[in-house]
Amino acid sequence: MDKQRDFVLRTIEERGVKFVRLWFTDVTGTLKSVALAPAEVEGAFAEGLGFDGSAIEGLTRTYESDLLAQPDPATFQILPWRGETDPTARMFCDLTTPDGRPAVSDPRHVLKRALAKAADAGFTFYTHPEIEFYLLKSSQLGPDGIPVPVDSAGYFDNVPGGTAHDFRRRSVRMLEDIGISVEYSHHEGGPGQNEIDLRYADALATADNIMTFRTVIKEVAIEQGVYATFMPKPLSGHPGSGMHTHMSLFEGDTNAFYEEGAQYQLSRIGRQFIAGLLRHANEITAVTNQFVNSYKRLWGGDEAPSFVCWGHNNRSALIRVPMYKPNKTQSTRIEYRALDSAANPYLAYALMLAAGLKGIEEGYELPPEAEDNVWSLTDAERRALGYSPLPASLDHALEYMEESELVAETLGEQVFQYVLNNKRKEWADYRAQVTPFELKTNLEML
Repeated sequence: MDKQRDFVLRTIEERGVKFVRLWFTDVTGTLKSVALAPAEVEGAFAEGLGFDGSAIEGLTRTYESDLLAQPDPATFQILPWRGETDPTARMFCDLTTPDGRPAVSDPRHVLKRALAKAADAGFTFYTHPEIEFYLLKSSQLGPDGIPVPVDSAGYFDNVPGGTAHDFRRRSVRMLEDIGISVEYSHHEGGPGQNEIDLRYADALATADNIMTFRTVIKEVAIEQGVYATFMPKPLSGHPGSGMHTHMSLFEGDTNAFYEEGAQYQLSRIGRQFIAGLLRHANEITAVTNQFVNSYKRLWGGDEAPSFVCWGHNNRSALIRVPMYKPNKTQSTRIEYRALDSAANPYLAYALMLAAGLKGIEEGYELPPEAEDNVWSLTDAERRALGYSPLPASLDHALEYMEESELVAETLGEQVFQYVLNNKRKEWADYRAQVTPFELKTNLEML
């Protein structure tokens, strides 16, 4: 740690860094930032930076409002979009109480706690997200009251000279400059929809990278005169934006999900992990899909999963076991497809890991795989096969979450209650409105 701190202080001096931003998130996953002068960084390392936690969504109760932001020197990076005019860097922070204990409401700490539990069982948790988003001409709605995409291209389309092409090239280069490795980037199925896939990393690094990724994408959009949104379903009739996440557990350098000769080369541990995710999927959905709009994606077709089942290369299933690559034991993994790109990655990954570990601890049996397109089956066929639906609305998801011991234990009492209260209010506000759909279908007829 001292070496990392020394490296940060030396780099600030050598590169002439003028501002250092300290980053953390609130419980809903909104990025918070405070800028320090370079001279204050050494003091922040030693003592943390005090702030009023009660002013941030869900972080503290009013009577215990003082918190400290403790910068993590391992996350130091210079922000490339600020250029050389006033070089600016950032570090993620861990939040603590004044007496040095981790703040129970810090989402980063919730994930660290889950990772520590996995480590006690001998596992490291690796994740690899595929992040989708829409590029729009602006944040303003078009004359017909809907967002206006930057193009009308489709899946994997090459658009010479198109906004999305230049946008992805600039974004990928900027992500690489900040130390975030990118695997793929391409146009997705919706007009103006894009996907950028980050390389495998341990789950804490991935969650930090996702928060940085969203900021980079927004900054590049501003730079290019367009608008980027991670809203799960901005356009009716077009695909929503997911954040399919590939996951694996490693024991040291050995992939715990791999077993030579097993079906799909998937080990017993891997099968139990999937079984845990399936059994607890409905309980964690209010966090992996935390907005009213998230359920427009889950129940809107276009390869979004709506039913709790797993399959091999079955893109209608909630969990997919990708094709095994010969002689690549490290690549055996599973893909969770419900998560959307507006989730708080710290809380979502903590719950996905907890659900999988529960399957291993309790020895859950994996049900038979889904071989058909689950969407094309009838309700009766799905019931007969045991494919239960994911929650159909945020309200429905909150009912499952409220009864979940797994979610309460993983998030901790304060975060658990805050998420419930915050999301109940969102549902109440949504339900109270009169929508354009109602006016269009009812006003003249009734």
